[in-house]
Amino acid sequence: MTLLAFAMTPAPATAQEGADSADTLPTYVLPPSGPFSPERVEIPNMRAISAWIRSGHSDASSEAFSHWNDDGEIPARCATCHAGAGFRDFHGLDGTAPGSIDGTIPAGGVVDCATCHDPGLGAVTQITLPSGVEHPVTSAEAACVTCHQGRAAGQTITDAIADKPLDTPDAELGAITPHYAIAAASSLGSYGGLGFHYPDKSYSGRFLHAKPVDSCLSCHNPHSLEVAQDTCLTCHQTGLPADIRISRVSYDGSGDLAKGISADIEANSRLLMDTILDYASQVAGLAAVYDAHSRPYFFADANGDGLADQKEGRPVVYPNWTPRMVQAVYNYKVVTSDKAIFVHNPHYALELLHDSIEDLLTAMGRDVTQTGIQR
Repeated sequence: MTLLAFAMTPAPATAQEGADSADTLPTYVLPPSGPFSPERVEIPNMRAISAWIRSGHSDASSEAFSHWNDDGEIPARCATCHAGAGFRDFHGLDGTAPGSIDGTIPAGGVVDCATCHDPGLGAVTQITLPSGVEHPVTSAEAACVTCHQGRAAGQTITDAIADKPLDTPDAELGAITPHYAIAAASSLGSYGGLGFHYPDKSYSGRFLHAKPVDSCLSCHNPHSLEVAQDTCLTCHQTGLPADIRISRVSYDGSGDLAKGISADIEANSRLLMDTILDYASQVAGLAAVYDAHSRPYFFADANGDGLADQKEGRPVVYPNWTPRMVQAVYNYKVVTSDKAIFVHNPHYALELLHDSIEDLLTAMGRDVTQTGIQR
């Protein structure tokens, strides 16, 4: 195995220097943050940089990095994950105190080279999740877990609903979501506390897959972010993760065991959304419509025509939130906000979906067994 040493400033060594000796570590030079043309970077790790510059982590035009361009700076609560400078500030890699953003982070940054290769990152040995769990990490995992843990947890829901009556609309309530791209948290399952856990139910913990496939870098190229399909083919008959099935149970009740487990999760997600909308009409007392592309996602539909009510040219935000609806919607967003949860933790996803559906149906006097879905 070749060990790579990273230097933060250009070194005079050539690409071949050190490569011919087993006792010498090749020095890999990190260039300044882009934009730059990979073909003009004459350093040994040009391929890694070329892969990175084509990845989502370097796409400065994406919503994840351009959202604050008009403002000129990124709010502290967002900067940790939406700019390399913010990440280094939060972890104290820039000389400031760790645990907070101390300065102004200008808009336009991306997940640059130093986000993952800063030599001080090795000192980060644990990340505090939104649930309060202090999760131990290696330097290779620190960046991934920092930015893919979400911004809420099941405890967030418990705190919000407190002891409010489960089926009584409350003006203080609204949709609570875990944020986006939450794979680091979903993979930890019940241990990480991401989802809302219904009382008297047990939930799967961290999905360890099969060694050595037990970390982000086991499957993802760290620079291009692409999934290494050859890794899947070590054990599975296909390298397409969405087509892989890990169970002989038909969780969606279809009886089709030839399709990937992703299809069961997708089907049960649709059933949960349908059940949420039924509950809104029948129990919360006001029909709702869901728009996945427009926050806060749920809007009023007083006349039941399937379209959001309008007021002054804008859709009316859904007002009749009950604690039970808040719980179910949060779990729906947990499952659907991780686009590959069928790989990261399929068991946990199916449990959250099943229990949310069951809880809503019970409130409507219906039995979950009639749906055919399995836990």
